[in-house]
Amino acid sequence: MSDVAVKVKVLSGSYRNQPVVNKTFPLIKPYKSGAKGGFVTVDGSAVFGKEYDKIRVTVDDIMNVEYINESGAVLSNRVLVTASEDLVPAIEEEIETDAEIITRIRNKFEVLDTMTEGTVSGDVRALIVVGPPGVGKSFGVERILEKFMVMDDLAGRDRKYEIVRGAMTPIGLYCKLNQFKDHGNVLVFDDCDTILLDDVSLNILKAALDSSKRRVIHWNADSNMLRREGVPDHYEFKGSVIFITNLKFNNVRSAKLKDHLAALSSRCHYLDLSMNTMRDKILRIKQIAKDGALFEDYGLNKKQEKELLDFMEENKNKLNEMSLRMAIKLADLRKMTPDMWQKIAAVTCMKN
Repeated sequence: MSDVAVKVKVLSGSYRNQPVVNKTFPLIKPYKSGAKGGFVTVDGSAVFGKEYDKIRVTVDDIMNVEYINESGAVLSNRVLVTASEDLVPAIEEEIETDAEIITRIRNKFEVLDTMTEGTVSGDVRALIVVGPPGVGKSFGVERILEKFMVMDDLAGRDRKYEIVRGAMTPIGLYCKLNQFKDHGNVLVFDDCDTILLDDVSLNILKAALDSSKRRVIHWNADSNMLRREGVPDHYEFKGSVIFITNLKFNNVRSAKLKDHLAALSSRCHYLDLSMNTMRDKILRIKQIAKDGALFEDYGLNKKQEKELLDFMEENKNKLNEMSLRMAIKLADLRKMTPDMWQKIAAVTCMKN
């Protein structure tokens, strides 16, 4: 086995625009020169996450990789050495183009729009939306709800939806669900993860999202607050709930919490808007800007928008985060001081 490479060390390369320097991976296929340049096919799960178990890492030249055998010895990188078929399956991943990534992301957010519309009609009783901060989860939901509630605004009626952010107690959750219990009402919990960490709150939420024909929620403890507010000790919930969170349910380590979240997931539609690479996030920001929804309040021309987006891409590894929020922060700085915004951004928006 001394002549067989089971690992490869990438001295200098990249994966989806992320630099890969001095990283060692289990080898699937050795260096190959393709139409888009050279690459090695590796198991990237230890570096990029378990879903990246078969990826191509781009390298400019075969001299930028080192092959390693079972004993840890470095083999000649000038000789074609390959893992044996019984060690690793030779399954390759196609490399997505920018256009394909934008289409994939756009399709997911179109599904979010459709499912949000379904909560207004009552066809979708419960929706969990998971994804990193600053990619437009809340923006998309609120935009759709605003569109559907415009008639209520014109008629002077109370809005049939509310977006709740921040901490919430169990009794506060019980009261809020009662307030929006009617058919056609939509209650959105945005970054209210404290609900998931409290057993009583979770049980109330599970009752509200239950798949049974009648969803009756009970408060079985005496409460002066409920009497004072005129809230009954039980009611039927006919509304819809959207729960927006950054917490990926399948990545939770606590066995107890994982069981609770599994119970929630079984009651709800679960939409994962995760973007696992820097390239995904940059292209999402460019997509929103191109659609005209990102800088519409700033009066930027196309050249100025490109300047701002290019700044983000050039400094992608320095910025505190790559998100729509960061794009808005930079647009605020540019509006405040067109000549100094980049200098200020380097101090206030970048890692020290």
